[in-house]
Amino acid sequence: MRNKLSREEKLFIRDFGMNLRALREERNLSQTKLEAIAGLSKNQVWRIENGEVNTTISNLKLLAKALNIDIAQLFEFRD
Repeated sequence: MRNKLSREEKLFIRDFGMNLRALREERNLSQTKLEAIAGLSKNQVWRIENGEVNTTISNLKLLAKALNIDIAQLFEFRD
């Protein structure tokens, strides 16, 4: 398994995080509140939103459920 992410992958992870932040803010949720609803550990949402972590599929499912959206919406990036 490789450890290094390509530039393109890093940009995708950054864009994903920016989209997650927008979705969270549209719902007037703090990072802490979203973590509590989704059952994620402390600072996990911050790390995802800031592109510091390549999150898991399980976390994506939890986030989508907590935001009350279809998982595909997490990947509908905005300009």
